Amino acid sequence: MQSTIDKAIGYLMQYGLSLLYAILIFIIGKWLARLASRIATVTMKKANLNETLASFLRNIVYYTLLIFVAIAALNKIGIETTSFVALVGAAGLAIGLALQGSLANFAAGVMLIFFQPFKVGDDVEAGGASGTVKEIQIFSTIIDAKDKKTIIVPNAKITADKIIINHA
Repeated sequence: MQSTIDKAIGYLMQYGLSLLYAILIFIIGKWLARLASRIATVTMKKANLNETLASFLRNIVYYTLLIFVAIAALNKIGIETTSFVALVGAAGLAIGLALQGSLANFAAGVMLIFFQPFKVGDDVEAGGASGTVKEIQIFSTIIDAKDKKTIIVPNAKITADKIIINHA
């Protein structure tokens, strides 16, 4: 029994301070990530950025910083993090390749929301469809055609083609 207690005290003395520092790094890092997320939110509101895009970007900022904080905390404990970083990078690449079409639509949606070549209510011809823009979403744009049909056009198709805005 005494040897178990001595072992526990030995481990605590050897790793206790590192564990305490790692917990501190994580707590402070999480607080800083939350602060950066709030600053990003305020900045995006001042820029009148679309709420959907602002929410998505806020989450990207927060979770990206949180991943870096977790890696720093694990590194402080003494866990080798280079293989973990390589694994995260490889997973990111695999996900990026798997979602190539969706990411193209997402990037096009960000551009449409940010640059606003047209707005909701405009009569447009874009991406092989023509009608009144009902909604601009992050992956697609919804257009009400003149023949009472609703057309959902992928944003990548809109940005790849010419956009004609009909002004009355």
